[in-house]
Amino acid sequence: MTTRRPERETVLHSWTVQARWDAPTVVGGEGAHFVTADGRRVLDLSSQSECCNLGHQHPRVVAAIKAQADRLCYIANAWGAEPRAHLAELLLERAGFAGGRVFFTLGGADANEHAVKFARQARGRPRGTIITKDRSYHGASYAAMALSGDTRTRAAADPVAHGVVHALPPYAYRCPFGTTSDTACGEAAAAHVGELIARAGPHEVAAVLMEVDAGTNGIVPPDSWWPALRRVTRDTGTLLIADEVMSGFGRCGEWFAWQRHGEAGRPDLMTLAKGLTGAHLPLGAVVLSAEVAGALEHEMLATGLTYCGHPLACAAGVAAVEAYADEGLIARSRALGRPLLDALRQLQTRHPVIGDVRGGSGLFAVLELVRDRATREPLAPWPDAPAPLTALVRDALAEGVSLATRGHLILLAPPLVIGEQDLADGLAVLDRLLARHFGAAPAAQGSGGGAA
Repeated sequence: MTTRRPERETVLHSWTVQARWDAPTVVGGEGAHFVTADGRRVLDLSSQSECCNLGHQHPRVVAAIKAQADRLCYIANAWGAEPRAHLAELLLERAGFAGGRVFFTLGGADANEHAVKFARQARGRPRGTIITKDRSYHGASYAAMALSGDTRTRAAADPVAHGVVHALPPYAYRCPFGTTSDTACGEAAAAHVGELIARAGPHEVAAVLMEVDAGTNGIVPPDSWWPALRRVTRDTGTLLIADEVMSGFGRCGEWFAWQRHGEAGRPDLMTLAKGLTGAHLPLGAVVLSAEVAGALEHEMLATGLTYCGHPLACAAGVAAVEAYADEGLIARSRALGRPLLDALRQLQTRHPVIGDVRGGSGLFAVLELVRDRATREPLAPWPDAPAPLTALVRDALAEGVSLATRGHLILLAPPLVIGEQDLADGLAVLDRLLARHFGAAPAAQGSGGGAA
């Protein structure tokens, strides 16, 4: 029998230095846990890439994939497919996009690229300017990197060549507009987008593309920002694209994060992936309003992906959407979000390294680590990973807890099915390890900082 070569010798792994990759092999999972080849059961506090919203191996989704495989594994997008039509109908209903259309992609990056393509075509501006924001992430293909305001990929993609202009972010903890309140920072960030539209010329700008809420950049915007941004785009006749790749499907306490703002937050297009199938199979989508879809109705749609609207993936999507609804998981995320935020603020009183705690609308929260609360000096220059934080993540895994970090941030995004005791146990591990790697102080020191 031939001995297989180790994975580190045969596979390129994303967002890592290959020579340093040394992750365990995962062989199974159930709910909020996954299982490694050496038998360890690990609590997943990040839903992997913030995508396993339904947990691992959700039985309803697994059964749907098996059933669809018995009927039809593949048919090209030029032909009809029952699960594709069913999923599109469910998405339009959940979004309230009556009369709209859905275009299915393979994931989040190509969903964002296609949303831009559709917006430009609908507005008759094939090279129209797209405004996104700094400290954002829309994918790692070349066009998506240009759309992103990500320091890791800035040198590899040219925003100007892709017609992209980056706006300053609604980063209330370090507000680039010098405001003194979260609300004012959100409003200033929206007004700044309006200024960029005016500078470029409203007839030259095709769309504004922004993450609504949760994102790996760790910026949870103030509640004032998205409605103000929607007003700016409406007033200037600019299409607004909501990147809901990470924030959708309960992550922020609603089906889609923009729904927290009601009709005042409704975008013209939105992009989906990750939770769309609970990550059981790759699938992304662009959901278009009736107005945008109508503008494309009698034009050639000059795009195509061999696997767009893949029947197996769409069957998984149908089962996922039905599971979110039937198991009450959207409301559950909302109900657990506030206690999670409260627990993290309690950690903040004990650990001076925690400068800011953000989140609260669902099962997504961010801890920003600092050297000094008074000056808000970050633990390391963005996006460098501080050595003590890397060690903390390693020790957490040894204790059976998987954590996600980005730079000097800890991102918490557990599956929506996580048990309350499991969540408490995971936070207890984090509490111990923060003390081990960063020291602790009496609660009398106070929380310091602000919560965006």
